[in-house]
Amino acid sequence: MRTALMKAVVGTTAALGLAAGSLIGASAGLAAAQPAVSSTAGVQNVSSPASTLASNNFGLDTARAKNWQCWLRTLGFSPGAIDGDLGTNSWKAAQRMLNARNLGAGAVDGDPGYNTISALQRYLNWFGYGLQVDGDPGPLTRAAFWDFNATGC
Repeated sequence: MRTALMKAVVGTTAALGLAAGSLIGASAGLAAAQPAVSSTAGVQNVSSPASTLASNNFGLDTARAKNWQCWLRTLGFSPGAIDGDLGTNSWKAAQRMLNARNLGAGAVDGDPGYNTISALQRYLNWFGYGLQVDGDPGPLTRAAFWDFNATGC
């Protein structure tokens, strides 16, 4: 799960993520020129990493999100149901785990904001990912989080 081979995969995935991010940024720029929509049902604010969401898997599919939940549970931090949905309980467990390791996740509120993401980046760096600790869940952080959760329950 956390091998040199996987680090190579992260590098490749990060490059692909940057390319995809460029395309997403281009589409967002085009979308911004469109008139505002009056209904916000189903719209997710992705402009701020601190935006409160019902769940935020930061690019993980259900299987990898379950792996993260299992990892937290194995370390003794209950994320609630192992359901592949990183909601409030999962992020509270992550914040407790990160704070227990003095990584500075901040308040245990279930909101994966700036402090939580910075702490997660520090945590992933313990496993050799070499992320810039900037609190931004950008493509490199997402790729490392994806890789880190390749195996689990």
